[in-house]
Amino acid sequence: MAENGKNCDQRRVAMNKEQYNGNFTDPSSVNEKKRRDREERQNIVLWRQPLVTLQYFSLEILVILKEWTSRLWHRQSVVMSFLLLLAVLIATYYVEGAHQQYVQRIEKQFLLYAYWIGLGILSSVGLGTGLHTFLLYLGPHIASVTLAAYECNSVNFPEPPYPDQIICPDEEGTEGTISLWSIISKVRIEACMWGIGTAIGELPPYFMARAARLSGAEPDDEDYQEFEEMLEHAETAQDFASRAKLAVQNLVQKVGFFGILACASIPNPLFDLAGITCGHFLVPFWTFFGATLIGKAIIKMHIQKIFVIITFSKHIVEQMVAFIGAVPGIGPSLQKPFQEYLEAQRQKLHHKSETGAPQGENWLSWMFEKLVVVMVCYFILSIINSMAQSYAKRIQQRLNSEEKTK
Repeated sequence: MAENGKNCDQRRVAMNKEQYNGNFTDPSSVNEKKRRDREERQNIVLWRQPLVTLQYFSLEILVILKEWTSRLWHRQSVVMSFLLLLAVLIATYYVEGAHQQYVQRIEKQFLLYAYWIGLGILSSVGLGTGLHTFLLYLGPHIASVTLAAYECNSVNFPEPPYPDQIICPDEEGTEGTISLWSIISKVRIEACMWGIGTAIGELPPYFMARAARLSGAEPDDEDYQEFEEMLEHAETAQDFASRAKLAVQNLVQKVGFFGILACASIPNPLFDLAGITCGHFLVPFWTFFGATLIGKAIIKMHIQKIFVIITFSKHIVEQMVAFIGAVPGIGPSLQKPFQEYLEAQRQKLHHKSETGAPQGENWLSWMFEKLVVVMVCYFILSIINSMAQSYAKRIQQRLNSEEKTK
């Protein structure tokens, strides 16, 4: 596999001296033009060119809808089969009968799985800047379950309202019965579904690179173009980032399944490069996806779960609050909101939040809610910018093609 990839890369480097405007052009001038085009696209953002960005964003949506409409039109049998299946499911859902108890159970599980898988996909699929759904959703959920488990001495929270709301069961357990394994088991479904979503989100770079390698066409993706440039200048790479990328590429290319598994099992911001490498060197789909699924949904997910559970275990939280209070000068004032927040959570767990005077909103929870809103808004803005830049790249490619045909 490595030898075939090396030969193909050598041929691709040689093809960089292709005919341009009827003459053989120095590759450096072509790269310089690509760099200028890239800088021009990067200036198309809402805070610099709002009207142009919104216009290009709208036009890109129309182009995507047109492409998908065309694809669906050429697959009418698949569309009709899907619509027929959807009609059967809708009829099953709304028709009364003894089957409704099973329908409700399946609906509950399906929505739970779809929610966490969807958050996992958003975390890794590469839309805009990516949405850090572990920090915003899964991590806080695991932390809430951990704090509640130690307070209630049980993980048998009433369903409903769990998982939407956590309250202690009427019969609480004895102190000291909560173990690390019991909390891991309680959040295993949510964590594994999120991990499966992150594995699915890594597939687009793989399919893009694989299609480009099989067709020989240059893909409309800057990450892939950067990957090809990295292969061309592998021997002269000096900076740390380039050497790290080459290390990931060599590990995946030479070790195969276990190299992909190693890259997927640890927090790795360069894993997109692993997907591109596997697609470029035509690694079989199930080798890539199987290793990615095991690494992200099982190994990495358990590492992250254990870290969050240990961090928010009862004695660690108490030590952290005490440490905050020991800070000279500002310690007591910083410690008070944390103590109030933890006390409010305990009262909610024991059904005491409705009794007595109404409680004001703690500034910690207020700040976290606003942080979630800001990050989601920034994520949406980044998608708008990214799609606007994609349309700008379409315009640049069309102009370049017109110049070549003159």
